[in-house]
Amino acid sequence: MAVVVASDLAVRSVTASVRAAGGGEAEDRVWDTVPVEVLAAAAPWRTFRWYLGQRHYSGVFWSSTQRDHVVYESRLELAVLLAADFDVSVSAIAAQPFLLRADVGGVTRRHVPDYLLITDTGPVVVDVKPRRRLERPDVAATFEWTREVVGRRGWRFEVRSEPPLTRTENLRFLAGYRRDWLFDPVLLDAVRGADLHGASLGEAVNCVSGWPQPLVRSAVLHLIWSGHFLVDLDRGLSASHTLTTAVAR
Repeated sequence: MAVVVASDLAVRSVTASVRAAGGGEAEDRVWDTVPVEVLAAAAPWRTFRWYLGQRHYSGVFWSSTQRDHVVYESRLELAVLLAADFDVSVSAIAAQPFLLRADVGGVTRRHVPDYLLITDTGPVVVDVKPRRRLERPDVAATFEWTREVVGRRGWRFEVRSEPPLTRTENLRFLAGYRRDWLFDPVLLDAVRGADLHGASLGEAVNCVSGWPQPLVRSAVLHLIWSGHFLVDLDRGLSASHTLTTAVAR
């Protein structure tokens, strides 16, 4: 059967089905009229199941951006979710926020995007797909009409595949320091007040007197996660990494 290609056919009659976080039946609405706040607060469209022998590793991740758990259906989705949670421009993350239905050349098409990100520059709809599958005609066609539908609202649509391994490993490590309530506010203020711009990560652990080095190191790593300090994440984190001061989230 031929694959419908969105660029050759009109995309019409677009609706979005949304499940409220509080439960209840899904609500079908005209796509252009659904407030972004409703989409960002939606419950995940699919119900997650865990069973012996399943092909994908799904789970939940406590997001420092959401201050709540966000679901993922694969290790690749988790890697993308980690990067979004670390991104200081992202203020909200919704997983599987809606089901799109569209008439694409007379054929009804359905698609559930993986994430909706609310960012400083506007909403971003994200699909996560392994790079090896991007050239499949059915995948390409789905992403093409989805991109057109999302673009109608002036929003961005992005397809994200495998991120750089070193950066992902660094984010996994830093994510261990994302929970802000575990850090003494007095210590965090002291580290923020220290002149660490241009200092190495190894030097930073001695920036505050009267506190154990492990606590100071943890505070510095938390401030890297939260965006107060920037470091090069494209190589493995080490004591030689140089800190630069940025705006904290």
